[in-house]
Amino acid sequence: MATIRLNTFITAEPVRCFDLSISVDVHTSSTARSGERAIAGVRSGVMALNDEVTWEARHLRRAWRFTSRIVEYRSPELFTDEMRSGPFHHWRHAHKFVAVSGVTNMIDDVDFAPPFGPVGVMVDALFLRRYMSRLLGTRNKYIKDAAEASQRCPS
Repeated sequence: MATIRLNTFITAEPVRCFDLSISVDVHTSSTARSGERAIAGVRSGVMALNDEVTWEARHLRRAWRFTSRIVEYRSPELFTDEMRSGPFHHWRHAHKFVAVSGVTNMIDDVDFAPPFGPVGVMVDALFLRRYMSRLLGTRNKYIKDAAEASQRCPS
């Protein structure tokens, strides 16, 4: 099993970061480069406990489909999604939001098992974990920019 942990510090309230993170529309906008789009389940708006969404995207020169379900939901502290079907043997992504001195630490904890058995383990060691970390980091930057922009007063 592989793990990824990312910490993103955002000058915004946890509830704002949570709401942006669980929005299908924000996710779609933040992954525009890979053309990620919701094709089934919740296709727009914010998700709630037990909601499912099926994503379609192009990664690593190939089209992929990935269905996930919200299995844990405690606004504005935490939500967790798990893969129901898709390329990974296992995928669980906990999104945590912790207020620290006027800043929100948005924590991504991802546990996954790469596809393709022993070959997948080798691919993970070579580049998959870095690729997924960059993908999540890009999404987090988008959320950070959106959350902080909404906190600024108009001039």
